[in-house]
Amino acid sequence: MKIDWAALGSVFGVSLVATVALVGLFTLGVVGLTKQESAAAGGGGSAVLARTGAYACFALCAAAVTYGIYLIVV
Repeated sequence: MKIDWAALGSVFGVSLVATVALVGLFTLGVVGLTKQESAAAGGGGSAVLARTGAYACFALCAAAVTYGIYLIVV
């Protein structure tokens, strides 16, 4: 048995980057919802913008997970 260390390292690197990106994107969504709650107390349009950004982050996370499942299945 021979292990292709370059391919293994490439898979590890891509997995690490994708994981960090997804966790960061989800974190931005949570922060956006938190900012939306604090901005709603003060009023104004920033609450709507924060909520929209948070939902966009969550939608991108869901799209990335769906694409990953698609790649596994197909």
